[in-house]
Amino acid sequence: MRHAVLGTGVVGRTIAGKLSSLGHEVVVGTRDPQATLARTQPDDYGNPPYARWQAEHPQVRLAAFADAAAQGEVVLNATEGLSSLRALESAGAANLVGKIVIDIANPLDFSRGMPPSLDPVGTDSLGEQIQRAFTEAKVVKTLNTMNARIMVDPARVPGAHTVFVSGDDAEAKRAVTDLLRSFGWPADDIIDLGDITTARGAEMLLPIWLRLYGALGHADFNFHIQKAHRSA
Repeated sequence: MRHAVLGTGVVGRTIAGKLSSLGHEVVVGTRDPQATLARTQPDDYGNPPYARWQAEHPQVRLAAFADAAAQGEVVLNATEGLSSLRALESAGAANLVGKIVIDIANPLDFSRGMPPSLDPVGTDSLGEQIQRAFTEAKVVKTLNTMNARIMVDPARVPGAHTVFVSGDDAEAKRAVTDLLRSFGWPADDIIDLGDITTARGAEMLLPIWLRLYGALGHADFNFHIQKAHRSA
């Protein structure tokens, strides 16, 4: 299957690399491919420039947002949350019609310093904003509650832990669930929260995630839900 991963940060790279390793055809989308490849300095988080990662993954192509979205049968949003709508607008509404759009991003607002807050929060979510803006896409929110390495390798966290799925289209959620299982997520650990409005809850886990990261000094953790509670 052809996947378009929008975003060249660590999340986009990690997801793109995993998809490629599973045999999928992958194109990564960015605003300006030439500018992205020309960068020689680490990004704001200390990650090496994209060109170095690209050289290690020659089978993954880099393209402008619109070209990537046009080529992908499934589109994954791994851009920074506050710029996600602009990135998807650049990708083009026509290139998203009828497609599953997997939203991994979080609307983190750094305008007041660290730790960031959420915008929107409580009464809306980024997942909902994307669905409203692109009504003919099938938006599914997932994987936003954990470190990128855990997204594609859940066994990094021992024991049962959980990934959430939110979206209005049942068939799209089933397809995303199958993709998560191919990443190594056991079926029992994938919880369908309901329609896209339930993305509010998944996004609101981020403040405690960030504080756990600050307290523990690493990001190899995830939210645990006891199986005994799942039948309630």
